[in-house]
Amino acid sequence: ERQRIVERWNDTATEVPAATLAALLEARVARTPDAVAVVFEGSEFSYAELDARANRLARFLLAEGVGPESLVAVSMERGVEMVVALLAVLKAGGAYVPVDPGLPGERVAAMVEDAAPVLVLADGVGAGRGMPVAVPVVIVDGPEGVGLLGGFGDGPLSVSERGVLLPEHPAYVMFTSGSTGRPKGVAVSHAGIVNRLVWMQAAFGLAVGERVLHKTPFGFDVSVWELFWPLLEGATLVVARPGGHMDPGYLAGLMRRERVGVTHFVPSMLQAFLAEPLAGVCSALRLVVCSGEALPGEVEERFFKVFPGTGVGAGTGVGGGVGVELYNLYGPTEVSVDVTWWRCRPGGVGGLVPIGVPVFNTRVFVLDEWLRPVPAGVGGDLYLAGVQLARGYVGRAGLTAERFVADPFSASGERMYRTGDRVRWTADGQLVFLGRSDEQVKIRGFRIEPGEVQAVVAAHPGVVQAAVVAREDTPGERRLVAYVVVAVDGVLSEAIRGFAAERLPEYMVPSAVVVLDALPVTTNGKLDRRALPAPQYAGGTGAGRGPATFHEEVLCGAFAQVLGLPNVGVDDDFFALGGHSLLATRLVSRIRTVL
Repeated sequence: ERQRIVERWNDTATEVPAATLAALLEARVARTPDAVAVVFEGSEFSYAELDARANRLARFLLAEGVGPESLVAVSMERGVEMVVALLAVLKAGGAYVPVDPGLPGERVAAMVEDAAPVLVLADGVGAGRGMPVAVPVVIVDGPEGVGLLGGFGDGPLSVSERGVLLPEHPAYVMFTSGSTGRPKGVAVSHAGIVNRLVWMQAAFGLAVGERVLHKTPFGFDVSVWELFWPLLEGATLVVARPGGHMDPGYLAGLMRRERVGVTHFVPSMLQAFLAEPLAGVCSALRLVVCSGEALPGEVEERFFKVFPGTGVGAGTGVGGGVGVELYNLYGPTEVSVDVTWWRCRPGGVGGLVPIGVPVFNTRVFVLDEWLRPVPAGVGGDLYLAGVQLARGYVGRAGLTAERFVADPFSASGERMYRTGDRVRWTADGQLVFLGRSDEQVKIRGFRIEPGEVQAVVAAHPGVVQAAVVAREDTPGERRLVAYVVVAVDGVLSEAIRGFAAERLPEYMVPSAVVVLDALPVTTNGKLDRRALPAPQYAGGTGAGRGPATFHEEVLCGAFAQVLGLPNVGVDDDFFALGGHSLLATRLVSRIRTVL
């Protein structure tokens, strides 16, 4: 019976080409050299043009010693140069390590030190962001880049130049939050991501010339399919401007102007996008993919109100009489982006939307604490196996062994990944997400280890003890809150929050820092989370300067509504009141509406 449960809903024998991502990309260039590959800020680049530029940079990388099993960090803003850099690394046989130029210098230094890349490819923005002195930084945009690459040919690379690149070699290393206070790099093979992309094409049928929006920061693994799926299928990659991914008004305008057919949203950002008046008139849109966090049923319901129709079958969008499709996907970075999928339908299922069934060549296990399969309807721990499993964590053998464990259902010594997620099977073989079994949380689509944030907060010289938890005091608004005990009176919460902001990405900075005399504990000495007080955000009481003009009154009202506060003064700080970048987009949308 247990074996039947394991085998019933798993797809384990779908044939996928045993090829590298680099080889498949080059084969596409040969088939459609004149098709438009990339659109960025009004400029178009054909497949042949993009390939020639990538070949030139790839030859430079080969001359610098890049090849299979070597890593190249890429610290660049979103744009055509970034796309060229990623293609060049793959063509040279290396694996790329995305480094967001907007990250704090300390985090950049930790990522680059752990990855130990051969070199860093950077633009003028990303060149100075905390790079260790020992790692060469090569600026590839502007006149400096043109001079650097002038002596290299742009024709196709030969096997003798690149050497043998195998599907088992790494294609990229993506860093995620780490519970020890240091991010960890996940090495993903060509075989894993190729399986994921081949499945996506079989599932969603991207057409030659169709337009796909690339807006996800390239340090988030969703960006991998945004970038490479269209370039494998002869489609067009529409690249959003740097920072544009957080502006639903800009995205709606870009999607409408460039006739984007496919896009991705984290559920919380989808909610903000659906509130944008222009969202419903993106007439070419036919497919929206959601992943990154649990998809609430009310967001699914709102989607089909904005995009009415059947929600079934590929079409031309709202104006074409066929509804836009919405899919909910699930997968951690450690399994090549996504491993399960669910097609949403008008009317929904209520509550959280299911995460569905496995993709090609993937096995899903829902197990109890003794690694025994549980029946349908019973919650269990989610384990994943199959070709999409990552190779492990770069330079972290102990952590790799802890999370990538022996698969007891395999006769050939394969591994499975312990996700830390709780799920259950439905009677018809769909997976439903129940939450985390450990402390890891998803906030605005980003996977965060509160322990990493806690380690940074505790490093403040004035902090004696620290605890960081995710709270949801307002339904649907999950926020990180730090609780601290300070060494001496006078250490302000604002100073501690600023200390964290200098060392962590924006989405990991606590919304509030609460200073306590002592952290509450249970009788067995563990942190008593239930006794932690709700944060009182600075301001928000109306005690400061009130509005003096009509516009100030309207703006204060918009701030208060978005932040969920009774009053906001003219001089109150949006972020000190608990605001963050996603709420800022809602604020902008609200201001547009009322003014």
